Amino acid sequence: MGHTASELAAAAPATRDRYVDLLRVASLGTVICGHWLMAAVSADGIGNLLALLPPLQLLTWGLQVMPVFFFVGGFSHALSYRSLRRKADGPVYAAFLRARLQRLLRPTLVFVLVWTAVALAVQLAGGGDGRLSGAALRLVTQPLWFIGIYLAMVAFTPPLLRLHERWGWGAFAALAGAAALVDVLRFALGVPYVEFLNFGFVWLAVHQLGFLRADGRLSRPGPSSRPAVLAAAGLLGAVALVAYGPYPLSMVGMPGEKVSNMAPPTLALLCHGMWLVGAVELLRHPATRLLARPRAWRAVVAANGVAMTAFLWHLTAMLAVYAVQLGLGLALPEPASAAWWAQVPVRMAAAAALTGVLVAAFRRFEAPGKAGSSGPAGSGPRAAAGTTLCLLGILGLSMTGLGGLLDGHSATLIALPLTAPAAIGMAVGGALLVERSASPRRVRLRG
Repeated sequence: MGHTASELAAAAPATRDRYVDLLRVASLGTVICGHWLMAAVSADGIGNLLALLPPLQLLTWGLQVMPVFFFVGGFSHALSYRSLRRKADGPVYAAFLRARLQRLLRPTLVFVLVWTAVALAVQLAGGGDGRLSGAALRLVTQPLWFIGIYLAMVAFTPPLLRLHERWGWGAFAALAGAAALVDVLRFALGVPYVEFLNFGFVWLAVHQLGFLRADGRLSRPGPSSRPAVLAAAGLLGAVALVAYGPYPLSMVGMPGEKVSNMAPPTLALLCHGMWLVGAVELLRHPATRLLARPRAWRAVVAANGVAMTAFLWHLTAMLAVYAVQLGLGLALPEPASAAWWAQVPVRMAAAAALTGVLVAAFRRFEAPGKAGSSGPAGSGPRAAAGTTLCLLGILGLSMTGLGGLLDGHSATLIALPLTAPAAIGMAVGGALLVERSASPRRVRLRG
């Protein structure tokens, strides 16, 4: 039986880093609001507000906060793995993967299966070819790319944590240097496919900053502090790369652009992540004082318990708001027009309310399992193989969408053509493999 937010807030140890919990919620909340704002839905389909009004792309330097979420992930993964490693005798990799992925994969797979059923029903009824319906079936899975990348971060935590424990800032510098080298090979020498390596180097470098925070190496705020230096270096680097290099202004992907800072990630996006991490670390102490207040802390705990569910379903809520508007016979104003802007607060409030309804319906799948003092040791290779299948399937589904389930539509994941049914099968099969990586042997805890 689940605990209330008040009970969980009261049970949190005094040593818990509450600011990390706030950053996790705030980053996902910012992404949700950004998606609601950027979606430019009209009778012709679904566009992007930032493509219609290019000067607004500067807003992505504040709204593209996924680096903060991955930074927080690095911090949490380091603490979790080290805790398990201290307590257990024997290999803990499989147990670590299952523990970290359980709350992520269950709500994700439920979302995928529900939307697969909806997409099949729509396409069997002959409604999958409409401009709006077709665009919606493509759009709804796009945010899953973040979950695929997060799976890779969890899988790479043990080896990268060992590198961090040996080299510290040098491990981060090596990943950042590798990201820079990839861009040189891509833009200066035209090496094909090399850009896809930065899906690993860029995001794992940001993740590595979370390891540094876990060791207290991003502390001592002040004008000459490491957070300030990191923020200044990242911001200056991003500005210089965008101003003088082949990098676009937007830190999110734009329709039809030849070069994206997001897919694949670039050195400019890594610099953007550096300045964001430095900036949020400079706010750490005032935010921590705020979170000492019981009401503020209870709100953060409550939001953390449903954050992933809200993230998965927020686009569904937004699409439903537009569907209701069309169903009532109300005309959709031209995106970026005065009438469109006037409706923005109403649409966002309605999307927030409907997201709350969807969270209430699906939040139980995000609830943590029963905590135990020990768990199955399991097969590390089997768990790693399952995680790899999951991340490839989820990344593939974010690219294919659900609009071509019945016609064999495929998208290219790196150099691998992948259909939506194949991606769904890989994600579900990988999750089952992770879960079944448990063996009868159990991790023995010291003490």
